[in-house]
Amino acid sequence: MGYNTIFDIIGPVMIGPSSSHTAGAVRIGRIARSIFGRQPERAEIALYGSFAQTFRGHGTDIAIVGGVLNFDTDDQSIVNSIELAKQYGVTVDLRIIKEDLEHPNTAKIRLSDKEGALELIGVSLGGGKISIKEIEGFKISLSGESPSLLVFHHDRYGAIAQVAQILALSQINIGHMEVARRSKGDLALMVIETDQDINDETIQSVKNISHVYQVALLNP
Repeated sequence: MGYNTIFDIIGPVMIGPSSSHTAGAVRIGRIARSIFGRQPERAEIALYGSFAQTFRGHGTDIAIVGGVLNFDTDDQSIVNSIELAKQYGVTVDLRIIKEDLEHPNTAKIRLSDKEGALELIGVSLGGGKISIKEIEGFKISLSGESPSLLVFHHDRYGAIAQVAQILALSQINIGHMEVARRSKGDLALMVIETDQDINDETIQSVKNISHVYQVALLNP
C-alpha cells in the first residue's frame, strides 16, 4: 500500500489512540454496515492477530462496533458504542481468535437480522487505510478510497458488459474493476471503483439487469 502524503502516515481525523487499530477498525465496520444496507440485529465480530492481542488497549472492539452503528472515524459516540448497540437493539458477539493470518490486523464481521446476513473479512493497513479481502466468500480487494459499486450477480454471458455500458452512459469512468466467482456459471461479484460519484438512477439501472440480485454502493 503506497502513501501519498504525510497525513496518510499520521492517520485521519479520528477518535482513538491508533489509526490502524481504531480508525481502520471503524472503517471496516462501517463498510460492512454499508453493504448490509441497514442496522443489523446481530453483529458477530472475530478479531485475529494484533487486533486480538491489543484490542482492549486500542479500543478495536468499540471501533468496529461504532462502524457497524454507522459512526464515522471522528464521531465522539464511538467511545460508547458497546452501550449504544444495546440501546439500539444490536446484539454484539465478540470473539478473540488465536490464529496467525497473512495480515496481523484482521477482523471478520457477520451482520444479520430476520431478512438475511452478510459476512466479510477486512484488514487494517495503517494510517486509517483498510482493505476488504473477502465478501460472502468472494475473494476480492477493496480499499474503500473511491466510490465503489458492488454487484452480486449470476455468472452469465454479458452481465459485465451490461454494467459497464450503464456506467458509460452515465459518464462514469471505471478506475478499477475485478470479478470474483465461486465457480463457472455460479454466483459472482463485481467490484467496481469509479472516478465519479454514482447516482441513484444509475444504481437502479444496474439493479434492473436480469442476472443481478443485489447491488451496494460504498462512498469514501
